Amino acid sequence: MSHVPATSGPNGSESTIVAARGSPPTTGAPPRVTLHLGHLPGKTNISVPYPRSPSRVDPNNPPWPAFRGYHRYSFAHATMGVRLPTILGKAIDDASRTLNEQSSEDLIVDLANCLERMDQLMVDLSGNAKLRPIIDDDEADVALWNKEIAKYFQGKDFMNAPWLFAEAYKYRRLHECFSVSKYWKGYDVFYRQKCDTFSRSAEAVFELSMRFAEPFKHAANLSDAERLEADRLMFLELTQVCLWGNSTDLSLLINMTEEQIKSLQSTGGDHLAATEKNILGNHLNRLWEKVKSIREKTGGRIDFVLDNAGFELYCDCVYADFLIQSGLAKEIRFHGKRYPWFVSDVTRKDWEWLLNTMVYGHLFPKATEVERESLRRLGDRWKQYERDGKWVYEQHPFWCTGYTFWELHSEAPDLFLHLSHSDLVFFKGDLNHRKLTYDCHAPASTPFDVAIGPMASAAGAPRICSLRTVKSDVVVGLGEEGDLIAKKLDDEEPGWKISGKYAVVLLSEGRPGEKVRFA
Repeated sequence: MSHVPATSGPNGSESTIVAARGSPPTTGAPPRVTLHLGHLPGKTNISVPYPRSPSRVDPNNPPWPAFRGYHRYSFAHATMGVRLPTILGKAIDDASRTLNEQSSEDLIVDLANCLERMDQLMVDLSGNAKLRPIIDDDEADVALWNKEIAKYFQGKDFMNAPWLFAEAYKYRRLHECFSVSKYWKGYDVFYRQKCDTFSRSAEAVFELSMRFAEPFKHAANLSDAERLEADRLMFLELTQVCLWGNSTDLSLLINMTEEQIKSLQSTGGDHLAATEKNILGNHLNRLWEKVKSIREKTGGRIDFVLDNAGFELYCDCVYADFLIQSGLAKEIRFHGKRYPWFVSDVTRKDWEWLLNTMVYGHLFPKATEVERESLRRLGDRWKQYERDGKWVYEQHPFWCTGYTFWELHSEAPDLFLHLSHSDLVFFKGDLNHRKLTYDCHAPASTPFDVAIGPMASAAGAPRICSLRTVKSDVVVGLGEEGDLIAKKLDDEEPGWKISGKYAVVLLSEGRPGEKVRFA
């Protein structure tokens, strides 16, 4: 072999080219060798497993990758970049309208200061500012918020914090705009919107009130087996009414027409039969067996962690009314929010407004006297349930924090203990489902028990049912073929995860009856 003198490489370094004996000296790299692999096996299409977070689970590191605002493929990006500024703009319009209706200088000046704080929030949101601590406004959740920000989100901004936390933080900051004021601490910028949407729900409202104004009774001369079957069918239909009532979500359905609202709120039997095929994760029959077992133990307590005010709350109450009348439950506890939250979530004011409007209001001018009377009787019965202690409305501070429900056991042990005494806890709607499942990119085939973590696995965890119309990216509990189902829908119906067309009814057995333990 003969050696060729070293030459200068591309970076000024020396490189040596070795030529074969008898060959003329060459310069540069030798030609690439190409192998022909025609006799080897063909390439296979390998399904890559979903990555798990490499570190321990915490609010900034969910069990699967988090959705974040800078993920352009996700609904998180549309929410943080477009929806939230739009919602905040409408809130500013509402407060400005209220300002223009005032005559007292003190009230005007105080509300003008609230508007200035809202304008600053808009600047922070639009400019993707870093997340600052919450000002101490005497709310019970301040310490929880600032603890979470300090431990997990120092230096994070609206777009690179997990979407669930960043979105919740925006609503907490909006509340702060009013909670630090003198006269406007309890002001709800979404209240008009919630009332108006319910007022445009007349057709669906009276469809239910005309059926349930009188106490529920079985037809005469039914056998025990026939009564049980009638209860089962009624339960399954009303569970669907409760499920699809969640379609009316004001944070998503901005500028909806009256006809579109009617379509979403259709409660007829044919409509429900047609929509059951859209329940992708369907534990309805399992749910009936569990609720039936509660009655066989002389009835018990059922809790609803509420979602939207207005028509959805009305459907929840119709459902709860049936549970009481049929003996499937003796006590219902409703859990709402302490202040305005995610546009249409239920507050105590919304709860009281609904019941009092049904009994005393004149919200539906085109209604017949018979329809108004049906609504009054329904409202009277529900108010009597409250007086008798059969229905109880509650509002724990934890529901308005940025924590997911994986942290409920550690951050609100009193609430976890309280829920552990329930025979069944319904979590209504999309936001509650996101908080149950850590709002992360889990495979659609992930079992619901796995996706909700400690809410299923902790000692004393209650039996849980999620009633959710799918309106955001996280989807779990679709069974062993869930990943294929989700991929097919991705290919055939882009946007299916945010359309509200599909739903899940998912049940977790929990560990009820075990002694609750805290570290």
